[in-house]
Amino acid sequence: PCCFKISLTLDTIVKKFGGKAMYDIRTREIQEAIEAADVALDHLERAKRCLSSASGWGLFDTLGGGFISGLIKHSKMSDAENEIDKAKRALEKFSKELRDVDGYSSVHINGFLTFGDLFCDGFLMDVIVQSQIGKAKRECENAINQVTNIRNDLKRML
Repeated sequence: PCCFKISLTLDTIVKKFGGKAMYDIRTREIQEAIEAADVALDHLERAKRCLSSASGWGLFDTLGGGFISGLIKHSKMSDAENEIDKAKRALEKFSKELRDVDGYSSVHINGFLTFGDLFCDGFLMDVIVQSQIGKAKRECENAINQVTNIRNDLKRML
């Protein structure tokens, strides 16, 4: 009889505190996913700002801004590419953290930011580059919206 009481007591303890432990683990996983989303959003926002700046300089360059405006545009495009690379790595981490949260398998940002740099000059090339910048900016905004929506869902789960 004594052993039965001890096992019953252990079973009660596991039931009582096991649920809390599972809740704590779930909460921690959700918080880690939210933190990863915040890092990804930070890089995506920075990339978007760099793309906006590159677009402005690109328009000036297209309208005849000259060599200096072209250099500034390419510098801004390079800054955007660096942030896009950081955003991709942050999105990979976010996806990994999201897999730890019950109900999510991962995040897939379709066609996310394939942004190449063209260092040719001339009106036609300027127009093509402006088009690429605009496309990358739209993809960045789409990724921001997707991550923000998932982040908001995670916040509601807490």
